[in-house]
Amino acid sequence: MSQATPETQKRVEQLREQLQKAAYAYYVLDNPIMEDEVYDRLYRELQTLETEYPELITPDSPTQRVGDKPTARFQSVRHNISLYSLDNAFNIEEFTDWEKRWQKQLDNPIEPEYVCELKIDGSALALTYENGILVRGATRGDGETGEEITQNVKTIRSIPLKLKVENLPSRVEVRGEAFLPLETFDRINRERQNNNEALFANPRNAAAGTLRQLDPRIVDQRQLQFFAYTLYIPGEDGDRPFHTHQEALQKLQNFGFLVNPNQTICRSIEEVAQYYDRWDSQRRELPYMTDGVVVKLNSIDLQQRLGFTQKAPRWAIALKYPAEEVPTTVESVTVQVGRTGALTPVANLKPVQLAGTTVSRATLHNGDRIAELNLHLGDTVVVRKAGEIIPEVVRVLPELRPENAPAVEMPKTCPECNQPVVKPEDEAVTRCVNASCPAILRGSLKHWASRGALDIDGLGEKLISQMVDRRFVKSVADLYQLQPENLVVLERMGKKSAEKLVRSIESSKQQPWFRVLYGLGIRLVGSVNAQTLAQHFPNVDELATATVKDMAAIEGIGETIASSIVDWFGIPANRELVDRLREAGLQLEGTASKPVAALHATPLQGQTFVLTGTLPTLSRSEAKSLIEKAGGKVTGSVSSKTNYIVVGESAGSKLEQAKKLGISQLSEEELLKRLNS
Repeated sequence: MSQATPETQKRVEQLREQLQKAAYAYYVLDNPIMEDEVYDRLYRELQTLETEYPELITPDSPTQRVGDKPTARFQSVRHNISLYSLDNAFNIEEFTDWEKRWQKQLDNPIEPEYVCELKIDGSALALTYENGILVRGATRGDGETGEEITQNVKTIRSIPLKLKVENLPSRVEVRGEAFLPLETFDRINRERQNNNEALFANPRNAAAGTLRQLDPRIVDQRQLQFFAYTLYIPGEDGDRPFHTHQEALQKLQNFGFLVNPNQTICRSIEEVAQYYDRWDSQRRELPYMTDGVVVKLNSIDLQQRLGFTQKAPRWAIALKYPAEEVPTTVESVTVQVGRTGALTPVANLKPVQLAGTTVSRATLHNGDRIAELNLHLGDTVVVRKAGEIIPEVVRVLPELRPENAPAVEMPKTCPECNQPVVKPEDEAVTRCVNASCPAILRGSLKHWASRGALDIDGLGEKLISQMVDRRFVKSVADLYQLQPENLVVLERMGKKSAEKLVRSIESSKQQPWFRVLYGLGIRLVGSVNAQTLAQHFPNVDELATATVKDMAAIEGIGETIASSIVDWFGIPANRELVDRLREAGLQLEGTASKPVAALHATPLQGQTFVLTGTLPTLSRSEAKSLIEKAGGKVTGSVSSKTNYIVVGESAGSKLEQAKKLGISQLSEEELLKRLNS
């Protein structure tokens, strides 16, 4: 047996570390960091190397266990029967190799009979029924231990609370997949977009995040569905008192479960290939996502004879569809400017068919990604849909590059306003910091009018869009020049409404200096930081001339925020905006005093909070406002000084950092109880 080289050892260590990170993100955080196909291929590479060099296998290798630990937010429960994962095949040749392997386990070769089912792209659940009544629903977790989410499971209408058949055994175990229909997924993302919430990347992530909601009412609103696919009935005759898998599927239907109807019996590799190819083209017409075909030996006796490896059954395999990738050419690159000033480069492509749609544009993410790709105009690139939704450039084929093709670079000035752009050293995003830039004007106006800033009643998103489109306003300062007669021409804006809005804009001039500072939308300056800065710099001129060192010395500010403020005031258009606001009568000075919340005892006095994820009923700004009114402080990052982290749906890295530091977690409900105490 050959000895592994140092390079091989290093590669194995890298693969192991990367796969462990990916497994943790997927199983614990429900926030995948890589596509399934990428994970599978890296896993297979590690598996191959460990097979060739067994001395490199370690107990913590991803190949030595099914998954990673479940999170502790729900009660952990041990599964009565383990939930194994499936081995994967990515083409019929690999499927053929799998058949040869299980045939070798038998004394004599047999003619196989397979059940082919669609592999639903969702989240696996383990259901336990006692005397016909649902008593427990749990997530898959690591296959041995999952999270008990019975109340959430009960909201799924396709899961019966009581089995329909009488005289059942004392316990029945059911396995299946919870998923979001595509129509429901689209509805949820539209609602989230309207609420300015982060969109779900794909239905699988949405289903996983939904199942781990602490409030069952939210789960009920999401309208998850469930396909049952495995049945266990423990008893004297073994855990499956039926002869075939197809019989088990029929029993599940008799019990009242929804079973996927797109299944069939195949008696040869050729028939499996036909089923696989047929659904490769037809699966996009389905009302749900599927990423492959599950092939199982139909005979229960044969399944029991073949048994399991450490991680998977020998009698079943997932025949997966590859992520669809197609080559095309880059005709040009444009740069979009978002409402926060972020510059996003987009490749304009020669139109190509991808995953059932025509794709002519693909995101390049940021300047670092362009440099990593070494992208040139005219390059032939490979494009795929990230999560089968967003087209992105995966890689460049440099050998097909035209001669003298110019390299793609990020602009030095904003393509909308021609002001210099800023790229912090510790960030990948390039930004425009000109508050009067047309591309970010809508976002600036919306922020300025928000409740935490100038609180201008009646100035909503649709009205702002009309004002910008008609060029009624070119900066925040233009709001204070508007007259009722300017506004009556807008859609759904009568004389009384126009007069009311102008009065509301006029009254915003009385808002204190710290609210005006927050309303300016200086990056990284939240409402708490604005109050802190207003206490140390009682007018805008002192703040505008302060150095990074001056501001960084203030507790809670630091060099990053200070640099952002200095950059903002360094833009001539921003200084002009301040002058115009001064002329309009806005409060650009105040008094150096303690914040109102500190003047009397309040429920959250002196406590520091961090918000992460999307809360069930409160927006981020509403939660922050409530905490601050109760004497608390909300910061943007977790540190040893943080008292509590308020956790919502799709929580990110802040939650992981809080766990490492032992920071107490609160749900929205628990936060509200403290506020009302």
